[in-house]
Amino acid sequence: MELLVKNKEGRIWDISGIVTDISLKTARTGKPATLELTLVDSGVYQHPKFGINNGDIVQFSKDGMDVFYGFVFSLDTGSDEQIKLTAYDQIRYLLGNGSYVLQDVTASEVIEKIAKDYGLKTGLLDQTEYRIPSLIEDDKKLLDIIMGAIGSELQYKGMLMAFYDDFGKLTLHQPDAMLLNLVLGAGHYLYDYSLKRSIDDDTYNTIFLYKDNEENGQREFFPVSDKENVKRWGILHLYQKADDKANDAQIREKANNLLKLHNREKLSLSVQAIGDMRVRAGNFIYVLVADFETQLFLVDQCTHKISGGEHTMSLDIKVV
Repeated sequence: MELLVKNKEGRIWDISGIVTDISLKTARTGKPATLELTLVDSGVYQHPKFGINNGDIVQFSKDGMDVFYGFVFSLDTGSDEQIKLTAYDQIRYLLGNGSYVLQDVTASEVIEKIAKDYGLKTGLLDQTEYRIPSLIEDDKKLLDIIMGAIGSELQYKGMLMAFYDDFGKLTLHQPDAMLLNLVLGAGHYLYDYSLKRSIDDDTYNTIFLYKDNEENGQREFFPVSDKENVKRWGILHLYQKADDKANDAQIREKANNLLKLHNREKLSLSVQAIGDMRVRAGNFIYVLVADFETQLFLVDQCTHKISGGEHTMSLDIKVV
């Protein structure tokens, strides 16, 4: 394991030997990766000029992998001679608001544009197919603008893309690049889990997309429904405005993709397992437990904890 802090004066500190607890949290949407460290202050091996300040760079590597590259955002100290440090990756800088008016752009191009405007580094951005006819966002969180563009790829093309910071570079990957050759099961990594089946959140068996026809002043509807699931659950409907510049075929395709995505019982797991540093939010992993056959799950949230030489991870995962 290697933990380095780089300050603005060019000094590099190896803090691996004075760290007692490490927590690394990743979420699939809406949040930057968070690295929380507990350090022993005034340790006997510390350099007299040793110091950490907000804005310093933190690098974390483990098991031969570059895991985290980010920036110190808070430092807590107290009489117990411990320092509690919180660092975030680049995505933290996307939590501010901005305004954009773009035409005929893909999600990949939206990321490139915003990253360039705000001085953020990009890495591999897998190309997306759907071209957004008109993207108009006013005073909106930059990350929400990006995730909305990425969501269009799922809604119109059925492609669930993963957006995250890969050791200091904003990255966009197609689903096949996020598949891990990892099976969690009783007696193999996994030691505890809880299972939830629900139609209460994000489940719809009827989709109503609509757009306003400027020529005749009428509102046009594009409904699609699963009659069998309506009988089973009642009408669970999603009512949503389509892009005004999308043609009828594109809107129908989106409606069918939305039904395919949401017309099912949601199966989710909370998992406690032996830590594997390859796992982060956005990965696909296999899970084998007694309640169902081996299935492919999407990691929605992931927390790694390292303390006293023990590495564990907590995962919130779901079927997609």
